[in-house]
Amino acid sequence: IGLGLVGFGAFFILFGMLLYFDSVLLAFGNILFLSGLVFIIGFRRTFTFFFQRQKLKGTSFFLGGVLIVLMRWPILGMLLEAYGFVSLFR
Repeated sequence: IGLGLVGFGAFFILFGMLLYFDSVLLAFGNILFLSGLVFIIGFRRTFTFFFQRQKLKGTSFFLGGVLIVLMRWPILGMLLEAYGFVSLFR
């Protein structure tokens, strides 16, 4: 279930970017991606991964970008998410 949710989330994010940053598709993709991540590694490990002290800056940019996309500002939100994603997983 988790891999399917992450896969559909990535598909909706890519499809939303192909359709000139459609905010509904991007928001749906973000929600699916995060819920798939919780299904794959569990709630506690997801929480501890995102809220480690050294990764707090990346987490704030990533989750802030998700929130901005949900507020229908897709380009700014995706830029914030991309920066947060890079700083989280480097």
